[in-house]
Amino acid sequence: MAAVPAYAQAIDKINADKGCKDCDLRLGELRQLNIDGANFDGTILREADMKGAVLPNSSFRKADLRRTEAERAELSSADFTGASMRGADLEKANLPRAIFKGTDLRNTDLNETNLEGADLTDTDLRDSTLIRVNAANASFKGAKMDVVDLERSNLSGADFSGARLKHSDLDRIKGVGASFAGADMSGVRLSSADLTGANLKDANLSDALLRHTRLPGADLTGVKGLDPARIIGACGDENTKLPRGITLEPCS
Repeated sequence: MAAVPAYAQAIDKINADKGCKDCDLRLGELRQLNIDGANFDGTILREADMKGAVLPNSSFRKADLRRTEAERAELSSADFTGASMRGADLEKANLPRAIFKGTDLRNTDLNETNLEGADLTDTDLRDSTLIRVNAANASFKGAKMDVVDLERSNLSGADFSGARLKHSDLDRIKGVGASFAGADMSGVRLSSADLTGANLKDANLSDALLRHTRLPGADLTGVKGLDPARIIGACGDENTKLPRGITLEPCS
């Protein structure tokens, strides 16, 4: 008879023990995990199947979650500080208030995730997809976000100050009151985006395209590299602060 895998034998024990710190659970079938406040610090969960797992308030600090499958997982307020998560699949996962400080999230699928109020300070998100994400009031301060797809995401109140967003897709985002102060937004595409009341002070907008972007009340003081020829149909109001030489049509 084929041996029963260790993770299958241990799943009930993991639930009972509220986690498995520093364990090797790579390739594990872990969909049945249901723990509030589990401890998986330092655990190897590489290529594990955690689809739909329920693990709110859990800790994955410095864990290895590379290529882990966690679609639709419940991970609200989870702590992934310093974790390795390159290539993970977190599509439609619930991650409000989760902590990803310094986490490697390169090439990660975060489409349609809930990241409301999450902390992604100094996170590496290069080449990741965040289409239709709810990241309202989340922090991306200092994050590396080159060639990231944020199309149709809710970024209202989010903080991207000092972040690197080179050549990223911000089409149709809702960024009301968001901060991009000092961010590198060179080559970004902002088509039909709503940046009402956004802070873009001192941002680098070299080669950026602003097409039909709403900017009423936005602050563009000190922005660098903004080319009037690449502002097409964008609009503002009397409260929009613009660098010298830039004008906008009024928003209807």
